[in-house]
Amino acid sequence: MALFASLVLGLGMTACGGGTIGYMWVLGQEYNQIGGFKVDDYSGNLTEVPGAPFDSNGSMPVSIVVKSGSASGRGTGSSIAVFSVGGDGVLTFQQSYQSEGYVSQWAQMDSGGNYLYVLDKYSPGLNPQTGLYDAPNTDGNGSVTVFAADATSGRLTLVLNANVKKSSVNIPFFEVGPSPFMMKATAGCLYTVDGGNQTIFPYVIGIAGQLTPFTPGVIIPQETNLNITSINGAGSYIFLTDSNGDQILGFQSGGTCNLAPLNGGVTANDIHATNPVYSMLDTKNQYLYVLNGSTTSTNPTIPYSSISGFVINAANQELTEIDPGVTFTVGSGPVCMVEDPSSQYVYTSNHNDGTITGKAYASTTGELSQLKRGSTFPTVGKPGCLVISGSID
Repeated sequence: MALFASLVLGLGMTACGGGTIGYMWVLGQEYNQIGGFKVDDYSGNLTEVPGAPFDSNGSMPVSIVVKSGSASGRGTGSSIAVFSVGGDGVLTFQQSYQSEGYVSQWAQMDSGGNYLYVLDKYSPGLNPQTGLYDAPNTDGNGSVTVFAADATSGRLTLVLNANVKKSSVNIPFFEVGPSPFMMKATAGCLYTVDGGNQTIFPYVIGIAGQLTPFTPGVIIPQETNLNITSINGAGSYIFLTDSNGDQILGFQSGGTCNLAPLNGGVTANDIHATNPVYSMLDTKNQYLYVLNGSTTSTNPTIPYSSISGFVINAANQELTEIDPGVTFTVGSGPVCMVEDPSSQYVYTSNHNDGTITGKAYASTTGELSQLKRGSTFPTVGKPGCLVISGSID
């Protein structure tokens, strides 16, 4: 598996009508590429940047992050490829690094953009012959590798675990639960979703990028028979999507990285939507959008792959569907979703048909609509996640 992380330098954007308000990069898993696009202010139209697509410098890129100030990423086996970004959105490869675990799944920056967190499905195993963590994993647990990111060059430096030592030596990773596949850093906390037991593993983000396990520990959702497919959120909110129940599980942090269910606890997805795979909060924490891979309806006018939208009640935090029974069409096999820096547009990457879907976003109602000049854009083969400069996915 490969991971790509990018920190952005010198974008040279303009907020003028018709100008470029951001740059988008999309992971292409079929040919190990990175697509690059300019985002038009007036129309939301996407135009390919010079030289795109770019070589990802690794195989099967799975995650991408962006930060103002520098550049970083990941290559073959479980490597991290670092790129700088030119004034026209052009990527230039800088250097590769290695995470400590195996089979990378996700990447996140801390809120200040100083530390990169890399989630691996399997943690390193202790080699009794060498006393080093260079042996295969034996317990099925995953791990997070932490890097300090240089503010100017984007170069990465490994951060050791100050809380755990083996043979008087600090270990170079932070262990989480079994088979983690995604994580979210928000409000001074880092949460991983562990597919092996359908739990959330919480860490407190401390000084120098350190992770300290939240006490009393693992958070177990009250619901049973879950198949959690994503974790997302902002501020004190955390949301999980569950494909078994076609539902959204909402939580709120009490400020100590503990999570308590929101009022209403579980919210059913739109009546026509099934197989939720991802969620996104808008930048004002007013609306929650859920990406759905399929539908329960045989009516040809109902989108097969879609976005369902929900309003977050500011008084009681309950979710209410924006327009019950109405979903917004996207391409086949949606994977990820982002909002542009000016909060005018929303985009999804669609794995099966190799496209990006763009939607105009109405901040007063949460409604999504077609773009002025077409809403479907071809991109790199079998696209994975995408990111826009000015945002962190």
